[in-house]
Amino acid sequence: MTPLKQLDLTGLHVLDGGLATELERRGFDLDGPLWSAQVLQSSPEAVLAVHRDYLEAGADCLLTASYQVSAEGFEAIGNNPRDAAKAAAGALRTSVELAERARSEYQASTPRRIWIAASLGPYGAMLHNGAEYHGNYQCSFAELVGFHSRRIAVLAETRADFLAFESIPSRQEAEAILSALETHPDVAAYLSFTCKDGTQVSHGERLQECAELLDQQPQVIGIGVNCTSPELIGSLIGELAQATSKPIVVYPNSGERWNAERRCWSGDGQIREFGDLAGRWRSAGALWIGGCCRTGPEHVRAVAKMWR
Repeated sequence: MTPLKQLDLTGLHVLDGGLATELERRGFDLDGPLWSAQVLQSSPEAVLAVHRDYLEAGADCLLTASYQVSAEGFEAIGNNPRDAAKAAAGALRTSVELAERARSEYQASTPRRIWIAASLGPYGAMLHNGAEYHGNYQCSFAELVGFHSRRIAVLAETRADFLAFESIPSRQEAEAILSALETHPDVAAYLSFTCKDGTQVSHGERLQECAELLDQQPQVIGIGVNCTSPELIGSLIGELAQATSKPIVVYPNSGERWNAERRCWSGDGQIREFGDLAGRWRSAGALWIGGCCRTGPEHVRAVAKMWR
């Protein structure tokens, strides 16, 4: 991984969009403990195609298809612990390799710089029950640290540029991630939270409080919000701006809501003038902007046009 002291983020503004939901649009059934990670094994070319589409749309940064990769997830589909750990490590490496391939092929015809962020979801994503949207886990702090440490150790040896800890629901999990990062001081990461309203993360702590925790941490290169309703983003940027001078990261979902019990999306996901919204978020202080669940290349294209 690019050492923290050598990491140059000049020019990074446009993140990509939803990967798993884009795969679903292309006909893949992701209803399982591994979510999009299962496509890493079954159809890696499909993941590569989505990465390519986001680069063509103007993304500066590709997030890998590793959000829900974990040894626990591979155990849930029938692997013994040893094989599950091996499979998880292999999937993490493959996710970065696919992003690398997409970047290399794209840069063969353009000098535009592209970054790779190795995506890591929260402990709740591994539970596969929507817990990333409330953070009420039945586990110890040490278990949280261990969960994140195992995946960090694998990705630290890849050629990703930095880590992206996504959909964090609580201050406690952010603290666990910081503890896990301590054994890899050269690894850079951004942390992005899910939020339930315009001031609070999903578990109930103030986003401003969480940002204050992260602001003095040298390994943290950005603080943000993802997989949250677009209507809340403006207020949440304000919360972040009061607490940090680090880059503010925002990539909301489409506006639709995930029903964890029925395992489906509901609501109106037609976000009109996404570029205009991105312009408002930029004016409010966001530096890295993209899309999360149910957004696609068309949203990223609108964001890229706003920046360029």
